[in-house]
Amino acid sequence: MATSRRNRNDAPGEDLPKAKFNRENFRQALLIFRYVKPYRLKFVGGLVFIAFSSLTTMAFPYLLKQLIDSASTIHGRGTGFSPGTIAMSMMGVLGIQMIFSFMRVYLFTYVGEYALADMRRDVYGKMIMMSMDFFAQRRVGELSSRISNDLSQIQDAVSSVLAEILRGFLTLLIGLGLIFYISPRLTLLMLSVVPVIIVIAVFFSKKIRKVSKETQDRLADSNTIVQETLQGITNVKAFSNEWYEMGRYSRSLQQVVRMAVRNGRNRGLFISFLLFSTFGAIVLVVWYGAGLMQAGRLSFGDLTAFVLYTAFVGGTMAGFADLYSQLQKTLGATQRVREILQSDPEAVDASNLPVEEQHRLHGQVSLRHIAFHYPSRQDVAVLRDVNMEVLSGQQIALVGPSGAGKTTISALLLRFYEPTGGQLLFDGREAGAIPLSQLRKQMALVPQDVLLFGGTILENIAYGKPEATQQQVEQAARQAHAHEFIMGFPEGYQTIVGERGVKLSGGQRQRVAIARAILKDPVILILDEATSSLDSASESLVQEALENLMKKRTSFIIAHRLSTIRGADQILVLENGVIREHGTHQELLSLPDGLYRSLSRLQADLQES
Repeated sequence: MATSRRNRNDAPGEDLPKAKFNRENFRQALLIFRYVKPYRLKFVGGLVFIAFSSLTTMAFPYLLKQLIDSASTIHGRGTGFSPGTIAMSMMGVLGIQMIFSFMRVYLFTYVGEYALADMRRDVYGKMIMMSMDFFAQRRVGELSSRISNDLSQIQDAVSSVLAEILRGFLTLLIGLGLIFYISPRLTLLMLSVVPVIIVIAVFFSKKIRKVSKETQDRLADSNTIVQETLQGITNVKAFSNEWYEMGRYSRSLQQVVRMAVRNGRNRGLFISFLLFSTFGAIVLVVWYGAGLMQAGRLSFGDLTAFVLYTAFVGGTMAGFADLYSQLQKTLGATQRVREILQSDPEAVDASNLPVEEQHRLHGQVSLRHIAFHYPSRQDVAVLRDVNMEVLSGQQIALVGPSGAGKTTISALLLRFYEPTGGQLLFDGREAGAIPLSQLRKQMALVPQDVLLFGGTILENIAYGKPEATQQQVEQAARQAHAHEFIMGFPEGYQTIVGERGVKLSGGQRQRVAIARAILKDPVILILDEATSSLDSASESLVQEALENLMKKRTSFIIAHRLSTIRGADQILVLENGVIREHGTHQELLSLPDGLYRSLSRLQADLQES
């Protein structure tokens, strides 16, 4: 099911894809250290404290051995130090280790958090500066995952995984050296047993992870069924299909239960094996060590330290399997983040510079022999040989059947896409000669489906001009016929609109969007079906607000309701990417077999019925 696959890919905390270890992937992973570089002193300090922490940790079993041997007179192996002195030394080592551990965690957390913030800022900045084609080919959930899951995985690598790998290697080297120093024979015995245990443990771990991932996939499928059912509850009720949805959900849950029970069986076998093998290895080592003690070749303290060091070495070797998996995920995350950072963005200016005088527009627009197809559908021509001459301050209406190319023209005007043929001119200048940000600062779009951000009404209106004063915002709202309903809220302009503006009606959202455009004071205005989804009462207010907005501005009006464009200076009728007719409302109605005339009659018949 496609929907369930999307949910699994976009879900937070997912089992991230892994990358293979090779030279190219490692080279790409150096991206991490570019962001660590500004904090390199703290990073190096963290590495130093890791080394110190490992040394003090590995010193503890040795001091414990000294403490035990200090009270021992077997074979005359006393240490020469009193138990109290050694105990105080152990407490001192523990205190020093506490400081080292604190500094290690603090420094790596500091570096990880600041490096992650820098990386997130760069990825987000690069992402929002990408072209519309970039977003057309990617899902929002996928892009959100790059900033959340992938970057969090990279942060874990910086703040913990790299530290754990270094600490593990130090522990392994020091531990192996010390146990070999204590007893070469016991070391060889341990090394003959531990690798076998680790190999079997890694095998079980991989199997458990695989079944666990399959269980999560099945659970995601069942959650998708719940989500789809609740979203489409009207259809479920209307078709009386409660029984069908309950059966579908039950079958999905049965698959989840079967996978979970299978996973539980594997985990039970793994834990049982781990307990048996671990304690069995300890018994084997202690049994052989006891024989060495009886032979006078090993003290009780030596045996105790050896067992502890063996536990450290075995635990470290077992932990490398998980660290290896984490590194693979980090390499995969780095590759995906690097793809975004190395993508070519639009040539937009990230600073809020005012429009420069040499780039100021007067509103004249020319489309000459424009052709266009979307990059993802190169075999489908959306526009073909479109010509248009628009004078400053004119109102141009674009009408025609769905898919005729009306919205595509607005996208080309905003330079969301570049024409595949022909010329787009503003005031007689090539569109490419005007910096993209300078061009868009002089244009405004009022879409059919208005997206409001989750802040206050004031913030949403001021989005058209972030530096605007409260008085300027209120003036724009009055012109958009929005001030009255805004002041009807208890919080007025500080009213929180909710996610995507859900707390406002369709007409209220439209008027907020119009106020936003009025505040921006654009030279060129694009209205994309701005009143098509409104009731008659709301449409009347919005239409009046739009008339205020269009005064003295070059306006492009995309409309299905032909009654809203009768006063346009020029109406262009598109069909299959070509302008079939153009003229005023009356001129087009006078064409005997015209497309505009047939569309007008069809709408009149629908209204009468």
